[in-house]
Amino acid sequence: MDKNVFGEPLIPCSLNPITGFFRTGCCETGALDFGTHTVCAVVTSEFLEFSKSRGNYLITPRPEYEFPGLNPGDKWCLCVLRWLEAFREGVAPLVVLEATHERTLEFVSIKDLISKAWRG
Repeated sequence: MDKNVFGEPLIPCSLNPITGFFRTGCCETGALDFGTHTVCAVVTSEFLEFSKSRGNYLITPRPEYEFPGLNPGDKWCLCVLRWLEAFREGVAPLVVLEATHERTLEFVSIKDLISKAWRG
């Protein structure tokens, strides 16, 4: 069973839009997930623009990847290194810690994650 950053069972990040590398709604990861899509984030327009500036326009739907395109307020499993890059630039979106995979802790400290915790 996949665990979150607290070592507890991983809860779903989003079922609408359905997220996750495996499109299960959870930020699970595995050998095929080279981007390590483990951070459950509540995206903002500021983050979406930041991601666009880095070549990943998350607003555009990509049906071939079952990707609906994102809007501010959507929850989505982000690549951990993109979230970390945004964090260092001061534009990281809030994180749903209970839905963020424990593998995230290989890249980001729990302190930094807690500083951006979503309280919704």
